Amino acid sequence: MKKREIINKVRGKRAIDGAGVKLVRVLGNETIESYDPFLMLDSFDSTDPNDYTAGFPMHPHRGIETVTYLIDGRIDHKDSLGNSGVIGGGECQWMTAGSGIMHEEMPKSSEKMLGFQLWLNLPAKEKMCEPAYHALERDSIPKVSDNGAEVAVISGNYKDMQGFEPEHIKATILDVNLPKGQKFDLEMKGDTVFVFLISGDAVIGEERIAEKTAVLFGEGDFISVTAPEDGSSRFIYYCADTLKESVAWGGPIVMNTQDELREAFRELRNGTFIKTK
Repeated sequence: MKKREIINKVRGKRAIDGAGVKLVRVLGNETIESYDPFLMLDSFDSTDPNDYTAGFPMHPHRGIETVTYLIDGRIDHKDSLGNSGVIGGGECQWMTAGSGIMHEEMPKSSEKMLGFQLWLNLPAKEKMCEPAYHALERDSIPKVSDNGAEVAVISGNYKDMQGFEPEHIKATILDVNLPKGQKFDLEMKGDTVFVFLISGDAVIGEERIAEKTAVLFGEGDFISVTAPEDGSSRFIYYCADTLKESVAWGGPIVMNTQDELREAFRELRNGTFIKTK
């Protein structure tokens, strides 16, 4: 079997979004092609509630799926479909914006807020699909102990444990917790494979890589990640096939053409953005 080697690294940068939430932006407009179909990746990591409690008041999305996963903390959610709920530690929200949705995410004061939000692109033929909301509670996310590592299967299948099964992009997302000095090999098929070091450094190949870095791998059969001898490593593993489609991205809306993007914003202005059955 061939080991996948590093072909790209992106170190997250401090940013402010929403109503003043301080976060780490990792993937964005400049990484669209190389990380296809993964569009945006933000990480939350703070022990100061002032960094995040302003939250993300009601705002629109179209043409994407948003995946919000917390290791620690709490985020309250509600949307134009009538859904409302709480994302707690070890839980995930998988939302398909499709043809259009309005939602808000309001983090609550916690001892620690640690997690991520990922945007997944939708295929052109499914951009205007019916919106959907899935709450993945702690007990519905399988856990696997594998060679010293603790693996939470957020989506996809790992070691015969089935996580959430996405309808549109068949992405595999794993939360992997490695004790110090532990080596972990992971075999998976998919065009785009990367890890995000959400907490702690990791050694990949001969290189020590700092936390809050996304590491993209080239072709092969498996990746190998080792926690350093002086500390544990926690990373999120992402895997999916590419779409190889044009991307027109404007704020919270991602379409395939500029005309489609302009139409979406026209509909926002004239009140026809949300489609009814």
